[in-house]
Amino acid sequence: MPRLWPESLIVCLGTGPSLTRADVTRVQGQRVIAINNAYQLAPWADVLYACDAKWWRWHHGAEGFLGRMYTLAPGVAEYPEVQALTNTGTTGLETDPRGLRTGHNSGYQAINLAVHLGARTIVLLGYDMQGDHYFGRHPDGTKPPFNRCLAAFASLVDPLAALGVSVINCTRQTAVTCFPLEALDEVVPC
Repeated sequence: MPRLWPESLIVCLGTGPSLTRADVTRVQGQRVIAINNAYQLAPWADVLYACDAKWWRWHHGAEGFLGRMYTLAPGVAEYPEVQALTNTGTTGLETDPRGLRTGHNSGYQAINLAVHLGARTIVLLGYDMQGDHYFGRHPDGTKPPFNRCLAAFASLVDPLAALGVSVINCTRQTAVTCFPLEALDEVVPC
């Protein structure tokens, strides 16, 4: 994976219920990673990240999305434009750009991906980690294991600090408390 945007600010758009069109519009023009269905609100995003093969099949390979696409699912061969990375474990930060740590959720993986792409600052939106998704449930009705997901985020704090990467959580209603919380307007000026 190329280090496309060294020393940049990268926004990761999660799919929590607090994510709004106004937030998404506000960050247009920044480097953006849309996670899972967030690409539908940000079809102009630089990157689409979705972890598993079933998501890619439900969304027909995100047909029409023009940015780069990444996954941890080796089983998406029917979508050759999607680059599969290697699952290198659950917690911590993977520094080899060929892989990602999972943290039990795509939002965690997107933070690791942002580091590979060159982020110096990572802004989180839609990282509620509670309730449902802004789009409702997945077609198979599964719900994320929020407790396991939340516990994993703390394992990113020290490795990110060691690299000089800051993460700012601008999600309005979040259970992710290991990163500083700030208002989006304070972090991404007009």
